[in-house]
Amino acid sequence: MRIGEAAAAAGTTPRALRFYEQRGLLPPPARTAAGQRDYGPGEVARVRVIRELLALGLTVEDLRTRADRLHLLTEHPPPRCGSGGRPGAFGEVVAHRLAAIDAEIDRLTRLRDSLARRAS
Repeated sequence: MRIGEAAAAAGTTPRALRFYEQRGLLPPPARTAAGQRDYGPGEVARVRVIRELLALGLTVEDLRTRADRLHLLTEHPPPRCGSGGRPGAFGEVVAHRLAAIDAEIDRLTRLRDSLARRAS
């Protein structure tokens, strides 16, 4: 399928597909004889996983460091992110992102408490 069809199937835009390809999250797709990108169901599934992980708070850089393992998350059912303690697993990336989120929650809680004290 062409880039527009693949993007629609994955719930994103053609621009996002090109961005993911440029950043190394999505391998360059096959090309038609006319030179157009030709995506298959595997690429669409991978883009859906990428979008889901980005929505969960991981960054493009987080995913780029594990791009060679993203295909594993398209399996049914997908393995757990930290499963098996295998080298290159997503566990350390997820743990790092959770720590960053917890730190931001703590910062925002302190900010909220400070503002509430000043308001009362």
